[in-house]
Order: sequence, then structure tokens, then C-alpha cells
Amino acid sequence: MNIAIVKYNAGNIQSVLYALERIGLSALVTDDAEQIQKADKVIFPGVGEARTAMQYLQERNLDQLIQNLKQPVLGICLGMQLMCAHSEENETTCLGIFENKVKYFTSDTPTIKVPQMGWNTISQLKTNLFHQIPEKSYAYFVHGYYAELSEYTIATTHYIQPYSSALQKDNFYGVQFHPEKSAAIGEQILQNFIHI
Repeated sequence: MNIAIVKYNAGNIQSVLYALERIGLSALVTDDAEQIQKADKVIFPGVGEARTAMQYLQERNLDQLIQNLKQPVLGICLGMQLMCAHSEENETTCLGIFENKVKYFTSDTPTIKVPQMGWNTISQLKTNLFHQIPEKSYAYFVHGYYAELSEYTIATTHYIQPYSSALQKDNFYGVQFHPEKSAAIGEQILQNFIHI
């Protein structure tokens, strides 16, 4: 199994690499177009700011590369948000794989903190990405922006309001939570992705 992790200027790549190693898999961290295209599976993780990340991808033509991949692709956190159409974070035009807009959490309740940090449930689970994952399983989130609900939503989480905690369209999957930090549930989701 040849797994490529897209290397760009967004953190968290190392923890995804370690999570794959825990389930007995190795991956190549690369921004080389040929290596990414040859991979059986592509993981597009990220923590950071949308506009800076998009600029980095565009400067290296990685934006077009990702949009045209035919093998299964998994976006994680910022990676999923960048696969959407637009982010309110610095009014960024993103990859447009999913038509969703990414919006900033706003709350009138002082006790509800933004960003959301910590464990929350995922529900209304669809597709084989969530094979053997029970409804309302807990996953680990760190984010101040969220993807709206849409026809591509395959998991929902509630924080301030319901939003897409996972998306899928054709060979593209995205999760807002961090499977690499979500213990056994996260490991099962990564294994499910590898078996798609």
C-alpha cells in the first residue's frame, strides 16, 4: 500500500504519520506531484490558516493536482476546509471539491468558547469511512471554522449549531476532527479509509 501525505506549510503532518505507524502502515510525506499521483491513497492533513495554505498550494500547482486526483483522498481539519468552495478565514477561495462554505463559529454565550477544542460526538454517520464506528462516537476537534451542512455531509457534529464533521464526494473524503488524536475510533476511521 503506497500512501502519500501532502506536504505543505500546515502543521500536524507528523502526528498523522505516527498514527499510521501505530496501525502498521508507513507513508511518504511529499509535495512531489509524481509521487502523489502514483500513491494508492492520499492524505491531505493540516492545521493553520486557510489563505496562507492555499497560496502555498497554488505556488506549487498542488491545488490543481489535488483537484484532479482519482484515488481516495482524505482531508483532515484544515485539509477538509480547503477542499470546500470558500472559507470566511481571510475570505479565501479554496479548492471547490465540495460546494460547502466554511464559516466562523459565532456565539452569544460567554461560556461557549471559540475555537472548539476537545472531544465531541459524531453522528448520522454514512459511507464505509465509518464502518464499525458507533453512532455518537467521540472524536477530537480543534477548530474555529466549520463547514456547513450539505448534500455531501456524511457525519454531523453539534457545537453552537449542527455542522459537517465529515464530507464525501466521489473519491474525496474530509473529516473536521483529528482521527490521529481520536484514540481507537480515529484509528478505525484511518483503517477504513485505507480499505476504501
